[in-house]
Amino acid sequence: MKSLDELREKDNKELIKILNELNDELFKIMRMKKSGGAVEKPGRVKHLRKTRARILTILRERGVKL
Repeated sequence: MKSLDELREKDNKELIKILNELNDELFKIMRMKKSGGAVEKPGRVKHLRKTRARILTILRERGVKL
């Protein structure tokens, strides 16, 4: 898990890239879950959602519109 300080050190482009990767991974896991498949690490969803929220908060504090 990336700490808040590590995320704050990154520039906006890096954060947006990480955010896109998290969204892709979260989408894949949720799609697998909805189709009735077993998810390898169910706790990963919570981790992805929280990290995603942290990145969005940092970007909004910086005034970046998505």
